[in-house]
Amino acid sequence: MRFGFHFMDFNLPEGPASYAPALRATAVAAEDIGATWFTVMDHYFQMEQFRTAHDPMLEGYATLGFLAACTSRMQLGTVVTGVTYRHPGLLAKIVTTLDVLSEGRAFLGIGAAWYEREHLALGVPFPPLKERFERLEEALQIVLQMWGDDAGPYAGAHYRLAETINVPTNLSRPHPPIVIGGSGEKKTLRLVAQYADACNIGASDVETVAHKLDVLRGHCDALGRDYDTITKTVQGPQVNPLDDPDAFLRLAESYASLGITHLHCRPITPDPAAHVAEFGERIAPRLAEIG
Repeated sequence: MRFGFHFMDFNLPEGPASYAPALRATAVAAEDIGATWFTVMDHYFQMEQFRTAHDPMLEGYATLGFLAACTSRMQLGTVVTGVTYRHPGLLAKIVTTLDVLSEGRAFLGIGAAWYEREHLALGVPFPPLKERFERLEEALQIVLQMWGDDAGPYAGAHYRLAETINVPTNLSRPHPPIVIGGSGEKKTLRLVAQYADACNIGASDVETVAHKLDVLRGHCDALGRDYDTITKTVQGPQVNPLDDPDAFLRLAESYASLGITHLHCRPITPDPAAHVAEFGERIAPRLAEIG
């Protein structure tokens, strides 16, 4: 079982002056213990389910650019970019830039967006859910065109691009992996089957993950996609795995039995780098034996 870390909590004791050192130390520690992904949230405000909108949050892609200079092996991306946050042509360019400057380690995590408050607060359009999914599919088509050989126009219901020039091109081949976050059965998992290289499922129990993967397999069958070509990842439980490593590893074994190959965890504040280092000592070696 591979693993990665999702840095989502900037409530650090020493405030903004500590963010850069903490991010650097945590990412370096993660790479040292064998993590294959390091991700950040792409939000304007902290999520209210986790803390409050007034708690600190950094812009995602500037943060990933910083992390690209601090690391050399892990893949870097967001979990996940809301399709409403950036025009798709600009997003393709941003991820390409990250891929080039990280020497081929970027991936695009993307979803339909959901956090209405941050959109309304900063004046970002927040269309109805149906339209957001329409925009998500067009965005996927646009980034794939920009990462391909066609520099011509794109005409969709919501986006029209006169030219899809993207120079320099990405270093990842054939393109930075696309990870679609979420587990909606009718639309999200269908888009995974049609466009994505990986899914990222957030679920609270093994039975739900098993069901979602069955739904994904059904979409793959309907579209003629090889289900096994999709990397299956899952968000780790929102608890500290160091509190009960054995229970955490049993959960990882259950996920592995379903075909999950990557588990995404959260470094715990107030000292996320120390948390990651301890994870490396107590859990990572045993996790590597699973699957």
